Amino acid sequence: MSINKVILIGNVGSDPDIRYPEKDFVVARLSLATNERRGESNAEVTEWHTLMLTGSNARIAERYVRKGSKLYVEGHLRYREYEDKFKIQRRVAVIDVTVMELLGRQSTQN
Repeated sequence: MSINKVILIGNVGSDPDIRYPEKDFVVARLSLATNERRGESNAEVTEWHTLMLTGSNARIAERYVRKGSKLYVEGHLRYREYEDKFKIQRRVAVIDVTVMELLGRQSTQN
């Protein structure tokens, strides 16, 4: 048996990038920041994750998710390969989201 499951709670780093590769098929790509305390100094470390959403999750993201939104997501870790503009092969980790819940917006202090 094997399991590939990711669960994250964090804040969205920028407004979602929404694309329609085909009619009636929407894809949303966004970044999510998670924080944790590490080491004896208890320093806070931020990790950035790339999320890919399709279908109803992408439509919800298009309509309601903005920079600073707090999200709960579940999904699967996937690796994508591509060639950059310098013809160098790159490999990136992406979370294919299957479950998403809006938890509210990060408060902004003026």
